[in-house]
Amino acid sequence: MVNAVYAQSGGVTSVINASALGVYRKIIDNKDTIENLFIGINGINGIAENNLIILNSQDIDKINLLEFTPSSAFGSCRKKLSLNDEGYLKKIFDTFKKNNIRYFFYNGGNDSMDTANLIYEYSKKIKFDLKVIGIPKTIDNDLCFTDHTPGYGSTAKYLAISALEGSIDVKSMCYDSTRIFILETMGRHAGWLTASTALARLNSDFGPHIILIPERAFNKERFLMKAKKTLSEYGYCSIAVSEGIKDEQNNFLSDLGYNDNFGNTQLGFVGKTLSTILMKELGEKSHVAIPDYLQRSGRHISSLCDVKEAIKAGEYAVEYALKGINGKMVTFKRISNKPYEITFDYIDLNMIANQTKFIPDEYITEDGMDVNEKFIEYAKPLIKGESYPEYKNGIPLYYKI
Repeated sequence: MVNAVYAQSGGVTSVINASALGVYRKIIDNKDTIENLFIGINGINGIAENNLIILNSQDIDKINLLEFTPSSAFGSCRKKLSLNDEGYLKKIFDTFKKNNIRYFFYNGGNDSMDTANLIYEYSKKIKFDLKVIGIPKTIDNDLCFTDHTPGYGSTAKYLAISALEGSIDVKSMCYDSTRIFILETMGRHAGWLTASTALARLNSDFGPHIILIPERAFNKERFLMKAKKTLSEYGYCSIAVSEGIKDEQNNFLSDLGYNDNFGNTQLGFVGKTLSTILMKELGEKSHVAIPDYLQRSGRHISSLCDVKEAIKAGEYAVEYALKGINGKMVTFKRISNKPYEITFDYIDLNMIANQTKFIPDEYITEDGMDVNEKFIEYAKPLIKGESYPEYKNGIPLYYKI
């Protein structure tokens, strides 16, 4: 009998713990092969420090709450590893040896898959028998070689509803009050999140009227022209903007001047930048909304499709590992839109690490400030269905370690 360990890494989502539940359920189904499922507290840091819990020793009713709990139930991290960190890698493998761990499941995005790949490569270097499988996760939807990622559908749903309700609000007050609403979304290099606000127009078109994504350089003159035209036509203007948009000189509009632990430029407040431009050039006041953490942990309005697929991603990770598959990440392959159907597959971890999937040109309108029906067809199935958590005292009941 051997053991497995699971850990979470990078920015969280509202369904990442559903993937943890999928891993747990599949391991319970194979308890004759894997005895215990260890959890690394605070990602790879917990494994290096031997800071673990045994999930299958906990109460089943509590474990089942993982399906409905947002963010990282066990703590995430932004630890950047390299093969030069031999001392740190030895600590990780000391934990594996001490606890007889032969399966490692890492749940994260681009940088996390790089970490998983380093663990896989080091296991080969020291000839340690370890199966390493990456489980995809990112609200940004920017992992290559997979149709989409767990977490994106729920955040897309949250942002589309937020854009809809914010647009209705500014419309109702535009006669003699503020006429512009700006919703700032996450999205450093790819605009999948910002583009999802176009789904707000599925039932009735209140906006957004302008969608600014990193895939197109920001041109102030064209932006002001479209904003002015929209105000003239509708009396108000609703705008969605990605934190990662750049000007035509390739500079971030919202560079805060420092980097995160992965070395990424820290971004923020691009909505305020646009608001200043609109006031100076058009004399129009704006209301700016920055959902920030709320968009990625808004579990009260998650997509049922997303929740189910997140669970399946965890289950398939274990299934692949038990078949001897190693050094791979679980991927989604879309079979059709109508009816919506996907299959699961896998790809080498080193193919995923440190790459970005951008919105295809064919999804973007000619003026570069909106997305078209092809994007809607792609994204619409991912926000389908609701999966409400249990409420107690009027508040959702979530898992707490």
